[in-house]
Amino acid sequence: MLAQLLLILATAALLHAAFSTYEHLSLLKSLGRPAGALPADIVLESLGALALGILGSSLNAPSLRDISWQAEMRTRTIDEVDARPGFTGFVHRGNTLAPRAKA
Repeated sequence: MLAQLLLILATAALLHAAFSTYEHLSLLKSLGRPAGALPADIVLESLGALALGILGSSLNAPSLRDISWQAEMRTRTIDEVDARPGFTGFVHRGNTLAPRAKA
């Protein structure tokens, strides 16, 4: 529940920062000033939204699974593990279809 709330807050903060940026650039354009750097509060709001989003995504992620040979073998059968196509040959038609010129 907390993770989803953090993600919602991060989304809202990021949308607000985007709207504030648009309003700031519109104000500069109407005053005839060249577009410069963004105000510090918009930058801090964007970075705060990024931090909230990362924290919310980390808390919302499922728990990590065990990666080991035993854990993998629980999900596979012996036929899947021991299937070795050793009899397969890939160079059996090449000489017939395109013989090489002898020097």
